Amino acid sequence: MPTIYITAPPEAAEEIAETLVAERLAACVNQLEATSTYHWEGTVHRDEEVVLLAKTTDDADDDLVDRVLELHPDDVPCIERFDECDVLESFATWRADSVA
Repeated sequence: MPTIYITAPPEAAEEIAETLVAERLAACVNQLEATSTYHWEGTVHRDEEVVLLAKTTDDADDDLVDRVLELHPDDVPCIERFDECDVLESFATWRADSVA
């Protein structure tokens, strides 16, 4: 089962996180404040962002990504999939039961 790594501006992060959980596309979304330094359109930028770690299932992965793309304000949002090689069985069961 995957964890989807997403970065978002602080003003959009809460809505994205709550929507993913409310729509049962993710069982849980952790939110971590971060400072991102990146190259965009020929310039180095530094912005405050929120890292979202969305715990989901293989079946919901594509729908989750589609929903993030609808909600995210950036032209090219950071959305990456991390596949787990080991997870506590009770957590995996809870996550699978929580995602519709």
